[in-house]
Amino acid sequence: MQNNPVLYGITTCDTVRKARKWLEGQGIGFTYHDFRKDGLSEATLIAWVRAVGWEALVNRAGTTFRKLPEPEKQVTTEAEAVSLMLVHPTLIKRPVLVREGSVTLGFKPELYEKLFP
Repeated sequence: MQNNPVLYGITTCDTVRKARKWLEGQGIGFTYHDFRKDGLSEATLIAWVRAVGWEALVNRAGTTFRKLPEPEKQVTTEAEAVSLMLVHPTLIKRPVLVREGSVTLGFKPELYEKLFP
């Protein structure tokens, strides 16, 4: 028996809502983890960074990033990115889907259709 996928995000994010609705509509069991409410461990974040790269994980287009002081926006290393995302978890590109050891960022129906044939 395999574990259910875990969908990480924040409840107020429209893209996370779309991903949840899609999974529910397909009858796919999953666990939802709101990292704003439930927190996020450094080990989990580092595992994601190792899987997809910190550059992909930092959402530079979001409101949280735009509101950062200019010096904090100058992230150049994995350690800086992890530290910044732990302080500001809404900087993480959402949703993060962890399934069978793989990490998928963002949501597009066609992407999820390939993950859950």
